Amino acid sequence: MNAADRTPALVLVLNAGSSSLKYQLLEPDSGTVTADGLVERIGEQTSIITHEQDGGQIVEELHLPDHQAAIAKALELFAAKGTDLADANLCAVGHRVVHGGRSLYRPTLIDQHVIDEVARLAPLAPLHNPPNLVGIEAAQALLPDVPGVAVFDTGFFHDLPDASARYAIDRELSDKYALRRYGFHGTSHDYVSHAAAAYLGLDYEKTNQIVAHLGNGASMSAIRDGRAVDTSMGMTPLEGLVMGTRGGDIDPGLLFHLNRVVGMSVDEIDQLLNKQSGLKGLCGENDFRAVTEMIEAGDDNAREAYDIYIHRLRGYFGAYLVELGRTDVISFTAGVGENAAGVRADSLAGLEAFGIEIDPERNAVRSSDARVISTDASRTTVLVVETNEELEIARQAQAVVSAGAHSA
Repeated sequence: MNAADRTPALVLVLNAGSSSLKYQLLEPDSGTVTADGLVERIGEQTSIITHEQDGGQIVEELHLPDHQAAIAKALELFAAKGTDLADANLCAVGHRVVHGGRSLYRPTLIDQHVIDEVARLAPLAPLHNPPNLVGIEAAQALLPDVPGVAVFDTGFFHDLPDASARYAIDRELSDKYALRRYGFHGTSHDYVSHAAAAYLGLDYEKTNQIVAHLGNGASMSAIRDGRAVDTSMGMTPLEGLVMGTRGGDIDPGLLFHLNRVVGMSVDEIDQLLNKQSGLKGLCGENDFRAVTEMIEAGDDNAREAYDIYIHRLRGYFGAYLVELGRTDVISFTAGVGENAAGVRADSLAGLEAFGIEIDPERNAVRSSDARVISTDASRTTVLVVETNEELEIARQAQAVVSAGAHSA
């Protein structure tokens, strides 16, 4: 068979988040997507699944209690559209895995050791590592002969400088138990920072950037000369910005107070901080679109939640602008960052003296294309860049499998 006639190798990517599941079947070299799906609001009363394939779209509203049910439904829709994944020329299944600790940070072929380590680290990412494992187990059951590759959210931040990564607690204790800032959403920060530099024609390794990944989970990164030097999330995804169900930075003494005075158990506090805080804790909704609708309807709690959200964002922008000294590019990405023009404008408002100026007309444009939203006079270029974690995961998964095949 002529090489030109060979069917391109595909990668199935599973990206299981805290309340969502993204999946894609794509060709890594070209980026061509064969099938694409998104499950939202997993665990809520009404979940929504959107599956696109062969030019058609299926949208269903149903109750999906957990990620196992969400993955099962996604695979059902693949079959309904006539795709036999066993015959789809898959070279790998690429999995987004949030926490890999200190030992797992490079893209890695999945074996029992990797599974055990991801499970062991679940207490550090309780909303993410468990659903990540569900995706791994489901893929292994469905496609036992296709290698699985784990791509770790923490990998991009593995080499943070000690001044950023180390907590100011007892050194022996932190070294013994690997208590440090790991950072998350690394695949997105990696993809967006490279895409931003390429879009502007800049040398990545000579560019200073701030990336704001704002979705149901939210994080920021400071990147100096192509190397991550700081990030808002910490040992777990609880630290940092206000998020959908997580409150981000709080006084650690509040936890002692909840236990000793309020009488809450450790498990109850865990549930509070991971699933009942952030926007949901402040106004009852974790979906930013619903929060916006509540604000427009005059809801005072939603307005206050928004103000707290913006206040925290501005604090991190200020810290990273000082840390970098010179910031060439600021990029907004993920669901809120890509779509909420008000968040972008409010978080950077009044910073003209620092060389940052948003153009209202550019900022109001809705597009999936990378675009500049700052004025021509702004010394720092501000972009909106659509993240593509799935493509980044697919390319890294293909590279790992290819390297293994070559070494064999």
